[in-house]
Amino acid sequence: MIMVKNNRYRLFLTGFLLFAGVFGGAYAQQAANLQQIGPTDKAATHAKLKATATEAGSGKEIYPMTPYDISPLLIGEKIEEASLKDADGRSVELAKVFDNKPTVLVMYRGGWCPYCSKQLSSLQELEPELIALGYQLVAVSTDAPEQLRTTLEKKELKYTLLSDADLSFARSLGIAYKAPKEYLQLLPTSTGGMDKDLLLPVPAVYIVDKTGCIQFEYINPDSRRRLNGDLLKAAALSLKPFL
Repeated sequence: MIMVKNNRYRLFLTGFLLFAGVFGGAYAQQAANLQQIGPTDKAATHAKLKATATEAGSGKEIYPMTPYDISPLLIGEKIEEASLKDADGRSVELAKVFDNKPTVLVMYRGGWCPYCSKQLSSLQELEPELIALGYQLVAVSTDAPEQLRTTLEKKELKYTLLSDADLSFARSLGIAYKAPKEYLQLLPTSTGGMDKDLLLPVPAVYIVDKTGCIQFEYINPDSRRRLNGDLLKAAALSLKPFL
């Protein structure tokens, strides 16, 4: 675990541990340790997430003001059930998606983001190897369904893109924060008016088992920094025997 800028934000770079496990034979113990998150720790995590609930007496939700202030879900915790929209506007139950096979779940800001766009293309190149390892690839953003369709066609993507335009899913993951002022005119358009609170997600990559439990995560508050494909592949390979 690496602390970033302040002790309110924890960047879980467990991928490096997994990468070491590939070559050092230590992953089995690491995986076991990651599963030993006790009820007290989980309760503390959820207490932090619920700290964004309501301001006393105002009924107004409070959100982290910067990407360094978020309190993300931990490895070993289960992702809440969510209903998202696909590029055709159809509802997709995420629990049913997870139930098919282990999932590489990517949270990105939107097709308008150049760093996200580059990441999506890199993932397309990596997808055949992930499929060969038994995974499926799903990417979720703030984009409205019609924006997803544009991204799919422009980038010639074969994997699934889903819309979390109101950021309810990003909030449940604990990675949503108030968007800086330079995005305040963009988001109402790109989200189809669904992002009422003008939030953004911190870009993240998860490996999730068939029950929706997080087995690996990479969350970086610097939106320019994305998970290296080789590291993701190493993590997926290391986790394969345990999923």
